[in-house]
Amino acid sequence: MSGRTPACDAFGVGAPLRILLVSPRGPLYRHRTGIWKKSLRYQPLTLTTLASLVPSDVPAEVTLVDEGIHELPAHVDADLVGISAITGTAPRSYELADRLRRDGIPVVLGGVHPTLVPEEAQVHADALVVGYAEETWPRLLRDFVRGEMRPRYDEGPSLSLANLPFPRRDLLPASLYTVAHTLEATRGCTHKCAFCVVPSAWGRPRQKPVAEVVADIVQMNARRLLFLDLNIIADVDYAKELFRALIPLKVTWGGLATSFLAEDDELLGLAAKSGCRGILVGFESLREGSLKETRKGWGARHGYREILRKLHAHRIAVQGCFVFGFDHDDEAVFEETAEFALETAIDLPRFAILTPFPGTPLFSKLKEEGRLLTEDWSYYDGQHVVFRPAQMTPEALRAGTERAWKKAYSYSGVARRLLASRLQLPVSLAANLGYRFYAHNLSRFYNCREALL
Repeated sequence: MSGRTPACDAFGVGAPLRILLVSPRGPLYRHRTGIWKKSLRYQPLTLTTLASLVPSDVPAEVTLVDEGIHELPAHVDADLVGISAITGTAPRSYELADRLRRDGIPVVLGGVHPTLVPEEAQVHADALVVGYAEETWPRLLRDFVRGEMRPRYDEGPSLSLANLPFPRRDLLPASLYTVAHTLEATRGCTHKCAFCVVPSAWGRPRQKPVAEVVADIVQMNARRLLFLDLNIIADVDYAKELFRALIPLKVTWGGLATSFLAEDDELLGLAAKSGCRGILVGFESLREGSLKETRKGWGARHGYREILRKLHAHRIAVQGCFVFGFDHDDEAVFEETAEFALETAIDLPRFAILTPFPGTPLFSKLKEEGRLLTEDWSYYDGQHVVFRPAQMTPEALRAGTERAWKKAYSYSGVARRLLASRLQLPVSLAANLGYRFYAHNLSRFYNCREALL
């Protein structure tokens, strides 16, 4: 272990351990706050959760830095730094870790990217947390104060989400986030989509006891919530129990779910009664061949119109996400998909370029076929082309994605969609104008770096 002697020991002797937890800036925030003048992000849970897991027998002063809203000081005064990295922020994470370690400060790396490629991340860290940290982070801290921190801590098979402390949301300024009341009831997903990091990184789904989710909402005194669950309906019976428990709280909420939400009438009805006012659905593609290619054939596109109709009928706005670049995609897919978003009045359409994140079956396939253009992770952000598509050039994929954004978020496109949907018009209009600005500034921010062609 590099650096300094811990400031306290397991018996609390000496000054509190000074812990700094960092979420490095991502693609949208390469240029200060990025495309927008102010952060439009929701308050993340990773740092506040880690802060809550510091055990009581390790006296500590914990500071959080989310680079989406804060600048990391040039001089860091800490005994231990923890950095949580996704693939797009890995280069920035490694840069920070290397700098801090040169200054003699031990660094712990964790998050989805170190979990997917631990051997790579280990080079930049004194210790690595692989997988979920609920059990390993407290163990690491106790080891650290004894001077016995190990190089790697792996999630165990018995991890439970029950009886955990509430996140330390007080350590991040709520006023700097668009949505401050974020929480999660579940983790993981039952599906095995080939491009998704969740099956590779996080394994089987898990749920928190519904009573504990309700207790968290009550202690937050929250009325407007955002569930960060990757698929809140992965366990349908659990989801129904949760939605029933939310009804008496009279909250409104948004979250993420698969299109199965609209295929179970009881589930959909309970979601609406529980206060669901917006849902993000990964439709991914209108091409059935592309859905099968990515192991998402169960999301057959022939039912998308009916799914959107039913969600809107229950007064639930839809953020519909589509991905371009599958092997079945040709250059007609961009216009086709953008027009579909207009015809079906998707409240907030989003378009991404297929990204083969390391550790996924898609990455392995494209690497074996020699189609990867780069393994510079800073380009792995969903808006850069990092592989060679099957039926078009990389430039055609980039330009087509930008055209789809601009068509969906033209003034006439925004008006056409919102006047047909008519759900939460003030909020929807503001969100659409924000995304319109985003759509017309991709070339200034996402695509401003040298082309990978």
